[in-house]
Amino acid sequence: MDDRLTRAAPAAASGPEPAEPGAAEPAEPAAAEPAEPAVDSVPAHVLAVALARRPALGRVRLVCIDGPAGSGKTTLAAAVAAVAAARGVPCVVLHLDDLYEGWSGLEGSLWPRLAAQVLEPLRRGRPGRYQRYDWVRGAFDDWVDVPVPELLVLEGCGSARRSAAAVASLLVWVEAPSALRLERGLDRDGDEARPQWLQWIRDEAEHFVRERTRERADIALDGFGRMTP
Repeated sequence: MDDRLTRAAPAAASGPEPAEPGAAEPAEPAAAEPAEPAVDSVPAHVLAVALARRPALGRVRLVCIDGPAGSGKTTLAAAVAAVAAARGVPCVVLHLDDLYEGWSGLEGSLWPRLAAQVLEPLRRGRPGRYQRYDWVRGAFDDWVDVPVPELLVLEGCGSARRSAAAVASLLVWVEAPSALRLERGLDRDGDEARPQWLQWIRDEAEHFVRERTRERADIALDGFGRMTP
């Protein structure tokens, strides 16, 4: 889990439609990347770096914001989206919290579902659609449409796994001290969620070592939005 257990459900749709075969859009030329920013302009820096790179998901630039639960990924994603909106850049934020199949959902069917329902349709220039997981009911619920944006921000533990490398324009890593992350999680979810949080922390640690997520990141930030080596 990342920075929330439940969130307001987006508008529901009737069901998935298969993507039609088609070729990816031609790649756009890359621009020079901006210099490292001050702390208060990190979201703008992330956006600028992403836009300076070629789209790799059809005509969509995919930004993956990864890192341990409670590190601040959701906050950063929202800030990047706000800057994009202010600058007239069509942007969609997709939270992996809406796709995990519960507390054990970091692996398993997560990436195959995401790829089939969202990434592949977008690569072909078609809208995607995914089924949102309801954490309260413990089951998948409504279908959510994903339009074809200029920028797709995918945030959540596991978003920058190796499987994303071929379609991502930018990989961002966000980290924070483990004690602080657990405190944030339990403040939000209650102490009764401690066993699930501790198991998730173990699962994500194994995942990040296996995927070498931090080492592969283009930008690394601490939990307060500061650039790290």
